[in-house]
Amino acid sequence: MIGEPAQPGAKKYVLFDVDGTLIDAVDNQRRVWRVWAERYGLDPDEVYQVALRTRPMETFAQVVPDRDPRGCLAVLHQLEDEDVRSGVYAAFDGASELLGALPSGAWALVTSNYEHRVRGRFARTSLPVPDIIVDAACVEEGKPSPVPYLLAAKGLGAEPEDCLVIEDAPSGVQSGLRAGMTVWGVNSPVAVDGVHRHFKSLRAAVPDVLAFASGTDPHRPEGSMPVE
Repeated sequence: MIGEPAQPGAKKYVLFDVDGTLIDAVDNQRRVWRVWAERYGLDPDEVYQVALRTRPMETFAQVVPDRDPRGCLAVLHQLEDEDVRSGVYAAFDGASELLGALPSGAWALVTSNYEHRVRGRFARTSLPVPDIIVDAACVEEGKPSPVPYLLAAKGLGAEPEDCLVIEDAPSGVQSGLRAGMTVWGVNSPVAVDGVHRHFKSLRAAVPDVLAFASGTDPHRPEGSMPVE
């Protein structure tokens, strides 16, 4: 059954999104897009609203259709790399405790960002780094395609039905669901459509994620789960 945890005794795995799930990068993303927009003489607020809904190349097509998208992307990447080096980052409450408690080889990161930035942010926030990181360079099809999460499971030697996905965004939730995995949503006042369970914060999810990873989670993702 899609989205149903494996039977007791099977090894469990946890696959985490990064930005918005483990790392609070909203202010950083807004700042990067503001500087980018100002360089092109655009309204930062208007550009950011487009960037929230689209991938970078799609954003450029909408806000600067007459400019070389490759040049636009190069500028954006330069600003993002500088932000990793000098920006202020914070891990969500519970992230350090959760990642530190998970067994090595039982968890991975699945991000639409790039691995060097993820490593930089984790170093800045003192979070442990897993062996498996699936980033934008690993796949041709990003979220909401199931490919990123399936690739992470393959790297861990896991079956999709043994995996729990922790996400905050609709595209990531759909990616996990399409991969046939259990998906829990965090860090949102309301549940993203499709999640099997919803937690308003990562901190609230910590005990249940650890229980899933240890094979002792009593919940089954059948029907609606209460907001926690």
